[in-house]
Amino acid sequence: MKAGNRHYRSAADLPDIVPVFPLAGALLLPEGLLPLQIFEPRYIEMLDYVLATHRLIGMVQPEQNDEQGEVPLRAIGCVGRVTSFSETGDGRYRITLEGISRFRILEEVATDRPFRLCRIEAFAGDFQADDTAGSVDRAGLMRAFQDYLEAHDLEADWEGVQRAENAALVNALSMMAPYGPEEKQALLEAPDIRHRADTLVAITEIMLARESADGKKLQ
Repeated sequence: MKAGNRHYRSAADLPDIVPVFPLAGALLLPEGLLPLQIFEPRYIEMLDYVLATHRLIGMVQPEQNDEQGEVPLRAIGCVGRVTSFSETGDGRYRITLEGISRFRILEEVATDRPFRLCRIEAFAGDFQADDTAGSVDRAGLMRAFQDYLEAHDLEADWEGVQRAENAALVNALSMMAPYGPEEKQALLEAPDIRHRADTLVAITEIMLARESADGKKLQ
């Protein structure tokens, strides 16, 4: 696993304790790229900390929306490396996180820092090749994607989509999908690429059926 300039060959290459960024509805997956804007003072301090140390942030969803973030965290998240960042000049950062591995939170660690720290256990399997990508129902995935675009009068770079390998396509669509925290968590926790693709198709079909019944579009 390579993220930016650093290779991560096993879970042992990650620290046991990482800062976590609770953000409802955000999904980071291994090898995925997640752009973020950082503006809250505590998360600016968190970013300063990781830039001076290991550049790693654990993305995790809170159990419910809460602007203060002091709520229980979901048990499973994904750690990513800051591979690009820029200062906006008005006190904000723009960063990109590249996903490395999913993790399970073992415990939250007491700290006097304004951001939260957790002891984690990385998923060892995320450092190995996923041999289920070849068995993805690509045709079914593409049908669901096309049906969603047509239902919402959206367009896509079909040439780029067709060129994408299965794993990259599944992960990119999962991260971009405009679904809620429960659906995003289900995609994160899917055990492999094939199951993630099946989960994404099922969620999309359910959402489209619900919209059709309600006569509404997803907001």
